[in-house]
This record gives sequence, C-alpha cells and structure tokens, in this order.
Amino acid sequence: MTRRELDAAGIREPGLRAAYTWCRELNARHGRTYFLATRMLTPAQRPAIHALYGFARWLDDIVDEPDDDATPATLDARLQEVEKHFLADLDAGVSDDPLLTAVIDTAARYTLAKAYFEAFFTSMRMDLTVDGYATREELDTYVHGSAEVIGLQVLPVLGTVAPREEAEPRAAALGKAFQLTNFLRDVAEDLERGRVYLPADELAAHGVDRDRLAWCARAGRADRAVRAAIRDQIAVTRAIYAEARPGIAMLHPVSRPCVATAATLYGGILGRIEDAGHDVFAGRAAVPRRQRLAVACGAVARTQWARRRHRAPALPMAVG
Repeated sequence: MTRRELDAAGIREPGLRAAYTWCRELNARHGRTYFLATRMLTPAQRPAIHALYGFARWLDDIVDEPDDDATPATLDARLQEVEKHFLADLDAGVSDDPLLTAVIDTAARYTLAKAYFEAFFTSMRMDLTVDGYATREELDTYVHGSAEVIGLQVLPVLGTVAPREEAEPRAAALGKAFQLTNFLRDVAEDLERGRVYLPADELAAHGVDRDRLAWCARAGRADRAVRAAIRDQIAVTRAIYAEARPGIAMLHPVSRPCVATAATLYGGILGRIEDAGHDVFAGRAAVPRRQRLAVACGAVARTQWARRRHRAPALPMAVG
C-alpha cells in the first residue's frame, strides 16, 4: 500500500498500515486483472478493496495451495480455527492477528454484514469435500459464498447513486460472472485438483462427463462434445454479465471506470476461449497484455474526467 493511499483513507496506525500493505502486495502478485482495475479507484478507496480481495485470496490459497502434508481433515480444522477466530474478532471490531487486521477494520468502517463472511467460509469448506455439482442450483449455492458476497462487500466502498438495495443484485451478479469465467478458464487446472465447477446435468446434455473431461485434459485438447458444452457455458455466463451490466450506472461516477474495466477484461477471457475454438485444454486463456493496457488507458481517461466532475464517495468514519 502506498503512503498516499493509506493517508487518503485516514489509516494512521502503523500496524494497521502494515496489514493493508500486505493485502495490496498479495493482490498485486495474484490478481493482475483485479489489481489493474483497482488502480482506477481513488486512493482512498483502494485499501478497503485490497483488504477484502486479499482476505479472500488468502483463504482460497489455504484450500487450493495446501502444505504437502495437509489432508482434508487438517485443512478443515485450520479453516474452522480461522473462522472462529475471525468471526469473534469481527464481532469485537478488532484483531490481534496482523493478517486479519485490515479486513476487520474494513468491515467495521463500512458496516459489512457478518453473513457475507460466514457464507464465504461455507464455500471454502465445500471445496474440501465437494468435487462436483450435479445442477446449476447446486453450483449457485457455492458461487453465492465464493463470489456473490464479494460483490456485495465491495459495493459500499464503491458507493452508489441508486438505493443500495437496487444495486446489490447487480453487484452480486457481476461477482458471479467473474467466478464463472474463472471456472471456464481453469477447467484443466481444477481437474488436477479433482474438481469440476460446471453443472454435470448441463454437460451431460452434450454427452460430456468427468471421464471425458479427464481424457481431454490428458490429450491436451477438447473434443467436439466438450467444445459444444463449453460454448453453452459461455452463453450462460454472458447472460449473467448482461444482468450485471446495468449496475455499473448505479455506482458512484468515480467508481464506474474501475468496474467497467474489470468487466471488460474478464469478459475478454470468454472471448479468448471462443477464439481458441472453445478448447479450454489448449492453454490457459488470458487477455493479452497489450489489450489490457489499451483498455486501462481508456479507463484512466474516463476516471480523470469523472474525478474532475464529481466528488469522490464520502469516506466512513474511522474506527478504533
């Protein structure tokens, strides 16, 4: 976290500044698209966004990048310990854990619902025991806790010009669209972890099952049936982006370029999969650096224009 960002957010205490800085560094390493889009926000907004995404990234890594000697039982025990500690600290509004300090502070500043964090922990635990989803409804249960609540958490940081209850379904839908995009990009990687995040009944409509996906992964290419299934999954995901898109206009004007940039870049991943003939096993789809920079440059211009015309969202009162 830069000194300018921390000062702009009114974060003065040294330990708290260090905690927010840790979250920023984590996002810079792991989330190129999110981190680039976050640069469109005002300096005062960035620490809270980094705290929320950093916390989510950290918990996700506990599950997806465990120690060599970890087992589902030991990981579950660790998650339960972290959850118990975190939720108690959330109630207290303060933590003695430097890794939790920033998100506890953000939650207190923006009065974030405890239920959002509880839902996130529930989805993280599901990754320890659930390796597939029979229906879209089952997958939606997981995605609510793993992605939709992130959209709901960042909404008060971004600010709205519409009543928040009107913007919330759109924010949740955008978080969901991002997550479903990840699932499509990472089919091969998830299979290596023993998981499939595509509804089994929708795959079966094309004659695709886990064994067929595994065969394609070994072959390094998708067959015709898998390509057709992926094409339909992209269509579903694009429909959710369309559902989310009107929410951008509901945001505070200075926040719109950031969210629009993230939506464009993440939606671009779907385009890259389509360009590869819907072959998610040919390589990990990514928006080229040149294209990312072009989108970002346009967003920077819109950001500067918005900041000249509009005041930034009011900061919440500092806590502690």
